[in-house]
Amino acid sequence: MTTPIIDFVRSYAETGPVRMHMPGHKGRAYLGPEALDITEIEGADVLYPARGIIRESEDNASALFGSRRTFYSTEGSSLCIRAMLYLAGIHARLQGRTACIAAGRNAHRVFAEAAALLDLEIRWIGQGDSLLRCEINPAGLEALFDDPHESPNAVFVTSPDYLGNMADLSALAEVCHRHGALFLVDNAHGAYLRFLPGKRHPLDCGADICCDSAHKTLPVLTGGAYLHLSASCPPELDEMAERALALFASTSPSYLILQSLDLANALLCADYPGKLAGAVSAAAALRKKLTDGGWLLAGSEPLKITLCPKSRGYTGNDLAERLISAGIYPEFSDPDFLVLMISPENGLSGLEQVKNALFACPQRAPITGLPPAAPHCEQVLTPRQAMLLPFLRLPAEQCLGRILSSPSVGCPPAVPICFCGERINSQALELFRYYGIQSCDVIRD
Repeated sequence: MTTPIIDFVRSYAETGPVRMHMPGHKGRAYLGPEALDITEIEGADVLYPARGIIRESEDNASALFGSRRTFYSTEGSSLCIRAMLYLAGIHARLQGRTACIAAGRNAHRVFAEAAALLDLEIRWIGQGDSLLRCEINPAGLEALFDDPHESPNAVFVTSPDYLGNMADLSALAEVCHRHGALFLVDNAHGAYLRFLPGKRHPLDCGADICCDSAHKTLPVLTGGAYLHLSASCPPELDEMAERALALFASTSPSYLILQSLDLANALLCADYPGKLAGAVSAAAALRKKLTDGGWLLAGSEPLKITLCPKSRGYTGNDLAERLISAGIYPEFSDPDFLVLMISPENGLSGLEQVKNALFACPQRAPITGLPPAAPHCEQVLTPRQAMLLPFLRLPAEQCLGRILSSPSVGCPPAVPICFCGERINSQALELFRYYGIQSCDVIRD
């Protein structure tokens, strides 16, 4: 596997150049990596559009992931989600249709922001009576296409979600393709799934376009991500993808992140898939020890352990404090859950520390209180209308009946309580209290 970005930058740094270009540290070490931190100078290529060493590295990543085309992002999956929605809008207009995207309510807030900026219609799907999981099944998705005048031209699904819940992507893809709709997947938490046995990654399950946050589960610097176009994606979107990314991206991409993505190709081409398989086995063994020991778990993502500690008398926040006092920092905690994200870099010793710390927590009387039901807020304005109107921040208790202005409120984290343009009702206020939300941005009267 070639590493063209790393090779160029290191060769450049080793010549001891007089750097009459950005960044201002000029390669002198203050923190350590400055010598390898460059900008888009001659020979270093340009991220959008990439035609030289970055394109070569992206092609390497494409071969590894099995995509028709893979693009790098140095601004995480947030940039990729914006680009996906842009492409969905373009695709709809090429068909002479108004862009309408059906999306699970567990979508990241950047989805709502991008839809507002691009003036796309959203049809929320998958909300039941709980905010703990967004259930999207083939039968429910099929019903969306009953009225050809109202049917969406794209479907956006988040899988895995923050708690480790995974959707049946293959079945959902089949429904979308039968009705000529693009199938878009936010796979930010699942880049590693491509390198496990079986079909688990969206590209292997029929997604037309998907994004991966490499930095979440692979040895990549924060901000490194991929936008993948699959073989089933309409070919006319290939050239538009770079324009979509450039529309929202900084013109100063981080070459440290690009080198990290470049190096990941070499690692994934070598022995890292074996390390991932070992980590999955170790995580499964830890999961069994925990369940055998009386811990209740949620989710099915292989490298995520989501504990439901109320059964042992702890809130997720209580348990997080205990782990932190033992030097273990979880990814997330709230009243109901504690999330641990595992990678091969944790090693067996790291998982052993987690096990010992959890079993050191004495059993308490179970906490029986459940989170309030989902609020089902009324949609009053489109996300674009709501987000572009003047707003003010008010204490949450004063927001009853007001229209939410910010993209979303709260991330419990499976499903946000409200999205922009929705009217805050009494059920939402009850959830604000439960999750400790103190204030909201609402539209001015």
